[in-house]
Amino acid sequence: MSDAEGTEIRADGAAPSTDGARPRPLATLDRVSRWFLLAALTVGVSILLDLIDVDAAPLFAGLLVAALLAIAGLAPRPRPNTSTAPSSSDPPMVPRAAMLAAQGTVGVYIGTMADPTTVSGLGSAWLPVLVVGLCTLALSVAGGALLGLHRDVDTLTGSLALVAGGASGLVALTRDLGGDERVVAVVQSVRVPLVTSTIPLVASLVFHASSSKVEVAGPSWTAQAAGVLLLAVCIGVGYPLGRLIHLPAAGLLAPMALATAAELTGIAGDAAVPSVLLAIAYAAIGWQAGLGFTLPRLRAIGRILPAAIVLILAIGVGCALLGVLLSWWTGESMFDCYLATTPGGIYAVLAAATAAGSNVAFVVAAQILRVLLMLFVAPFAARAAARRRPS
Repeated sequence: MSDAEGTEIRADGAAPSTDGARPRPLATLDRVSRWFLLAALTVGVSILLDLIDVDAAPLFAGLLVAALLAIAGLAPRPRPNTSTAPSSSDPPMVPRAAMLAAQGTVGVYIGTMADPTTVSGLGSAWLPVLVVGLCTLALSVAGGALLGLHRDVDTLTGSLALVAGGASGLVALTRDLGGDERVVAVVQSVRVPLVTSTIPLVASLVFHASSSKVEVAGPSWTAQAAGVLLLAVCIGVGYPLGRLIHLPAAGLLAPMALATAAELTGIAGDAAVPSVLLAIAYAAIGWQAGLGFTLPRLRAIGRILPAAIVLILAIGVGCALLGVLLSWWTGESMFDCYLATTPGGIYAVLAAATAAGSNVAFVVAAQILRVLLMLFVAPFAARAAARRRPS
């Protein structure tokens, strides 16, 4: 096919070769084939990451695979909004409807974590745990503000990148808040394994406790069917309602709020989001961030990482000190309060608490409250920090 000046335009919209050489076979892949390649590689990498117990493995697999394909020029691109042929300058991204579904799925999943019987494990300690959770959020946002002093990242993005909890949700809502989801995705992908790997080390070296892998039983078919219904209601009602009241990141926060309310009131029953749908949602969120990568942006993020790692470690130390405060306030053991205030790695926390015979209900309830608090409050706190930064 040719345009008005006789210039050849390939069917996939890529520019033709100008040096007379035959195009590389992979470079000629059409749009459908590129999506298939992205999906297939993501599944493979997800399986590998899952074997080494990486939390939210499809999210980080999707980020890694999409980024590599984007840099290699093999990323799928959206259909153009006009009748003209696709252009190589079209921004690669997941279709908006798919992203809204992915955000809503993650939001509902997080909301269903607020099981009344688990949350009741806090007992009379709910106020100290809430205060410590807010202090954790303040530490995260303060660390993000410091990261925002780096020339390659803004304060809003820095704050979201260092928020201690809900990595998948944070990546999902960053674009809607006006931040750079690529930075948030990469820094969170470093933060999560860094925090998770320190938990068994601290448990063994400091508290002389052991930890073992915890096998979590999968939900029944009836629970998953109820979960699909809950998804449909929370996303179908929550997103339009969130837009109506101008809720930031309505695609994630509105369904999460409805799911949390349904869980706490018992309306949700034993509904559980099917693991397959959750994995697809994680992958889509990872793709959204990864498909926007370029070599210059990758180099810029590489310059950010040393400062981000130092701040992640500093926030971890700060949270451990908050654990000391929580132990003094509630009378719970120092080890339980360390686990309750760890800024991430909820499954590693559960394993350590179970193996040590700790107060599992208290620890898990505190961790769930932390995650919900981070995702509900962090967008507003990050925005406030960004507005207060002097120009």
